[in-house]
This record gives sequence, C-alpha cells and structure tokens, in this order.
Amino acid sequence: MNMKLYHISDKPGIKLFDPRPAPSKSAKQEDLMVWAVDHAHLQNYLLPRNCPRVTFYATENSNPKDIERLMAGTSAKHVIAIETRWLPKIQKHCLYQYEFDSKGFTLVDEIAGYWISRKSVIPVSEKKIDNILAALLKHDVELRIMPSLWKLREEVINSSLVFSIIRINKAQPPPEGLDSYSPLP
Repeated sequence: MNMKLYHISDKPGIKLFDPRPAPSKSAKQEDLMVWAVDHAHLQNYLLPRNCPRVTFYATENSNPKDIERLMAGTSAKHVIAIETRWLPKIQKHCLYQYEFDSKGFTLVDEIAGYWISRKSVIPVSEKKIDNILAALLKHDVELRIMPSLWKLREEVINSSLVFSIIRINKAQPPPEGLDSYSPLP
C-alpha cells in the first residue's frame, strides 16, 4: 500500500533524512532509523519538538464514563493538552512538514502511527507551517492549555482512551513531587 507519511521538524530545507537512533527508550526500537508518522496521527506532532503534551481520543471500545470525564463534551475528535508556558512559543514558532512516500517504511506502532525506514529517505515535499494553532484546528483538535499536565496524564493513562504522552520529561515537575506519579517517564 502506498500512502503518505510525514516528519515534522523545526528545521527547514532537509534534503535527505539519514537513519538515527530511536528518539527514546519508550520507542522500543534499536539500531538506526528514519521516523515518520501517518496522517491519522499527524496532529500529535504539530507542536515544537520539545513541547510536552498529552494527546488522546475515544474509540468505539472506550468506556462512556472515560469519554464523558476526559473528552468533556468536546466536538473535536482529538484532544491535545499542553502547558501554559508553551503557548507564547507556539504562537511565534514555525514548523516544517516533510512528506515521504511510504515505500521502504514499516509500521512499528499502529496506536501511535509510527513508521520507520532503515535507509536514508528523500522527502517528496516540504511545507512550512507558520500558524501552528491553525494547523491543529484543521486536524479536528481541541487544544487544552493547562498549568500542569501531570494529573491529566495520570487520568488518561488509567483510562480506556487511546493516548500518546510526548516529551513529558520536558514538563514542569508535578506539584506533589515526581515520585508520586507512575510509571515514571
């Protein structure tokens, strides 16, 4: 199947993506690879690289109580929560969306939409994203801006919703102390 895959970067003008080590141990991948994400999960990456975020959505298998509590009546399909301190940076920041042909990529995480290639990849196109907030809205996202992500993180990981916790190690420490939250990043 030939489909579009994407890589979001803070850097413009990348002509060749060379394989690199996995971005984190939680990726459960070894050796070198080029990372990409499919269109269904692209919204989770439309933020500056180090911006901590809690992303989630409901499926037909989600518990209605979890949907009511965590989706909070939103009409958006996806919820992405960020820390308040990141909003000014997001408003000023731009991103670059690189598109790849899926040939040579392998799906490694269906829930997160992660694909990898063990070989260098030439992007098909590059698109500058000047307005991150507008880009998120085009992907049916409710953006939640919160002083701290930790309590929401705990609620989401203990729910029946589909979620992705990204760069939580870059978040402000939780008010109660990091050791009260598990599993630790």
